[in-house]
Amino acid sequence: MNKVFLFFKKLVVLVFAPFVLHAQSANDSNQNTNKGNFYPQFQFKGLFQARYLNALTDNVDVTGLHHSNGDFTQNTFDLKRVRLSIGTKVTDDLEVAFLVNFADFKSDPKSKVLENAYAKYTFNKYLSVTAGQFRPNFGIEESEPADIIKSFDFSNQYFEFGKNGWTSFQIGASLMGDFNIKNVPVHYAFSVVNGNGRNQEKDKDSGKQYSSRWVFGLSKKYKVNLGLNGGVGSVFKKDVYAIGADATFDIKLTDKFSFDGQFEFKKGTNHNLYFSLPETNRVGSLSNYEMKGYYFLPNIRYSINYKKLTSIEFSCRYESFDSNYKVNSNLRQTYTPMVSLEFGKAYKGRIEFGFEIDRYKHSIPDTTTYDDELFIIQFQCRL
Repeated sequence: MNKVFLFFKKLVVLVFAPFVLHAQSANDSNQNTNKGNFYPQFQFKGLFQARYLNALTDNVDVTGLHHSNGDFTQNTFDLKRVRLSIGTKVTDDLEVAFLVNFADFKSDPKSKVLENAYAKYTFNKYLSVTAGQFRPNFGIEESEPADIIKSFDFSNQYFEFGKNGWTSFQIGASLMGDFNIKNVPVHYAFSVVNGNGRNQEKDKDSGKQYSSRWVFGLSKKYKVNLGLNGGVGSVFKKDVYAIGADATFDIKLTDKFSFDGQFEFKKGTNHNLYFSLPETNRVGSLSNYEMKGYYFLPNIRYSINYKKLTSIEFSCRYESFDSNYKVNSNLRQTYTPMVSLEFGKAYKGRIEFGFEIDRYKHSIPDTTTYDDELFIIQFQCRL
């Protein structure tokens, strides 16, 4: 594994040194062109998401927890996200961003609330450097804000890989940029993170997790993109890995109808589960604990533009995910049909309603690993 890390570091130096040199000369030549700009420049944004939840399965509450007896809540109003973001352009090339979610105060806010906190320096289109707390590029969902996804929330695999340090908010650094291979646009990202989540005082050990993502634009007309992800790392001196592949498309059927979708597959070590178990309960080595899954999310959009109603969308995500398929397999299948009403452009206002339906290979009483159906109405407003 040390050889892999050494190779990775050498590769970064060899690949990006020319970009840095080119960026320096480009910046020198452009210094005088931006004298008319005034800095710092501030941009404020916000997101409000509120929901009504109704559990439709007997003896299951709104969190998906099964109860053999006792009182529990089967319907509730909920604040999902109350976000405020501040983006600051310090110079023409340097920006700093902060994102907080005040809805996290509804429970223990430790290691919550603060989501993004990073600085980004852009040399040119080929190379930018980000450092701080951010979402490393390791799939489709990492590049999509929660307020524009075509479902109620991110996928199960997104949250599980986040617990293992590959997705969601992490602390570290990243290199990314864009270039062309002949007529094919390519986006790349290399990240190194602690891997123990956000708002942590320090890393849980001296190991780090290294990941990369490559996205190839295969069709401009149909917006077909192919993404490839790979990562290696060390957690408590044990080797871990993750891989993934994904594809997106967006086809305009008529002037008013369009059809878009995304498919994503991920597989990797579930070291979070392994190290959460007492040593006496672990079955074999860490390599026995692996997770894998995929989802497909098709979406049909009808642009209605009637008074304040901009569009109507119909989506249904199907996801198959197993968090421990080698040792104690219990496949989880999730169906999420949803209707969305959009008011204003770019989802400035949105009302969504539908269901989240979970089916497990084995339902376990008195746990959240239990078959259930949840009805959801969600309202959001982007500022």
